[in-house]
Amino acid sequence: MYKEFYGLRANPFNVNPDPRYLFLTRHTEEALACLTYGIQSRKGFVLLTGEVGTGKTTLINKLLEWLRLQQVATAFIFNSRLNTTQFLDYMMADFGIPCDSKAKSQILLRLYNWLLDRYRAGETAVLIVDEAQNLSEEVLEEIRMLTNLETFTEKLLQIVLVGQPELEQKLKQPQLRQLRQRLTLRAKTHALTLEETKAYIQQRLRIAGSNGQQIFEPEAVTAIHRYANGIPRVINLLCEHCLVSAFVDQQKMIASTVVDGVARDFDLGDSTAAGAMTPPQPEAGQEKFDLVDALRSLASLADRLREKDDDKGLPQERKL
Repeated sequence: MYKEFYGLRANPFNVNPDPRYLFLTRHTEEALACLTYGIQSRKGFVLLTGEVGTGKTTLINKLLEWLRLQQVATAFIFNSRLNTTQFLDYMMADFGIPCDSKAKSQILLRLYNWLLDRYRAGETAVLIVDEAQNLSEEVLEEIRMLTNLETFTEKLLQIVLVGQPELEQKLKQPQLRQLRQRLTLRAKTHALTLEETKAYIQQRLRIAGSNGQQIFEPEAVTAIHRYANGIPRVINLLCEHCLVSAFVDQQKMIASTVVDGVARDFDLGDSTAAGAMTPPQPEAGQEKFDLVDALRSLASLADRLREKDDDKGLPQERKL
């Protein structure tokens, strides 16, 4: 919609967890190093936690990209609303391990033999579970039991649990203490500082094809960081809609007033002025922003564009 206007080849602020856009802060580098070290050293269990929207899935996709380049067998479970049977079936299917029997004993035996074959060949296997805070206690216990698949010296299966801070709280429950004790390494993602936010926006624009021409005024970047509280996912959403809004008004430079308008559209208050750096919390079970509200915002922009076309005598079906 606005790529040609701003000299871009791609959408720089897509909310999909594209590993090409991974922004390496000190915390992100530490987390990625922790994950790769834990897997290479066969530590067994690694935990990655972070607030919603801080880039956990993007980091995991980068890890998966690296593992596949190393030809490491992986199973990635992104839907954690599974019972024990469904969890084991999904894992076996993603590893590509055939098993005709549905009996749990046969599934585990087949998995153990497959892992042993890989170990003897000097290879490993990695199971990654995203949104692990939603796992039931029964499934978490089953995952703990998978770490019993081992030799005298090393774990045969490397497991990465990824989740929100609620996962850490869940693991503190007394009935999960055995699992908690087996967590050998812990990594975290964090919100961005103001300086990191500036570099984050510049990097995404550069990867998307920008020639370095300034698009966001410094005051606009400061406002984006303030409204987003440094959360990358919210930064992406604000920047995306700022580009759309400024394009509609044919503005080459995005000012802080544009950011203020977009923030109002999404009910993001000025957290600094309010004395707190926390954006509005979503209701339980909802995403941070309502899709309906987002569509209404885009519809409003489309109406403004049609009005400008009518004023200029341009056809309404003008190609964006």
